[in-house]
Amino acid sequence: MSEALVASEVSGTGIAVPGASGARQFWRRLRSQRAAFAAAVVVALLVLVALAAPLLTAIEGQDPTTYHPSLVDSARGGMPVGSFGGASGDHWLGIEPQTGRDLFARLVYGARVSLGVALAATVVQVLIGVVVGVAAALGSRWVDQLLSRITDVIVAMPLMIMSLALLAIVPSSFPRPVLVALVIGLIAWGNIAKIVRAQTLTLKGLDYVSAARLSGWGTWRIARRELLPGLAAPVITYAALLVPTNISVEAALSFLGVGVKPPTPSWGQMLTAADVWYQAAPQYLLLPAGALFVTVLALTVLGDGVRTALDPRVASRLRVGTGRKQEAKAGAASKKGGVS
Repeated sequence: MSEALVASEVSGTGIAVPGASGARQFWRRLRSQRAAFAAAVVVALLVLVALAAPLLTAIEGQDPTTYHPSLVDSARGGMPVGSFGGASGDHWLGIEPQTGRDLFARLVYGARVSLGVALAATVVQVLIGVVVGVAAALGSRWVDQLLSRITDVIVAMPLMIMSLALLAIVPSSFPRPVLVALVIGLIAWGNIAKIVRAQTLTLKGLDYVSAARLSGWGTWRIARRELLPGLAAPVITYAALLVPTNISVEAALSFLGVGVKPPTPSWGQMLTAADVWYQAAPQYLLLPAGALFVTVLALTVLGDGVRTALDPRVASRLRVGTGRKQEAKAGAASKKGGVS
């Protein structure tokens, strides 16, 4: 990004001086929010764990699909042998009942599946929503009406019911994580299309867009060169909030048995398996549920922090509020000095 002139007060004079680039401003604002910065660290660690899942399981010496029948007690209904669910130096978090599969390996590989499906679904939603929203705002009145009505229908569709119906009729030979990501992305793009359309209509009336139109630029060149950069902030903000929602949807679909199928691990699938065993050994439920809770919470807090960091009006309000507080303190101090 090009360097921007940011108005800042130097020694109380209010002189405008060259500021940091937009990326640096964004990073500074995000870092100033402690909760958002902590959430970003948690998300980065989760992504690192998901990417390094093969390495981590290789260090442990296990994999997520191998059965260990010798480590479960068939006389007790398949409960793991040993304390803490069979946890040991070979199985850091224990093993699953009946199957004997390693819980740590399934947990880290489940992070790969859950995060991958959520991110892929978000990319599909953003691509469709941006194309439809920009086309509706820049098209003729009939195009706008048609695309707006289609978007209204998409928004009105119940996501879970439609996902259950589509996932139930697709052949099982189709890769399930890809299918879940496509289904979520193709059903839930309506809200981002509405946001993009409204923002594009606002940007169309700005002077620099009018100047580009008067200079002879075509509609799609204006959209690519002038409108899309202005749409980046709201689109990134909404996408950051979509990821935790998509993780929850994927977990719910897997929990209901129509999402990711065994032996591919996912957190929702692990919750389904733990439904039978959580009373005998709560860790089978707490491990995937805790991972899901931490991930969704961190992504939600990070998404809210991204929204605040990308919205210049928030920074302006903060600066105005700080300035008023400083003026009030200075006035109170001067009055106190005058009285004394």
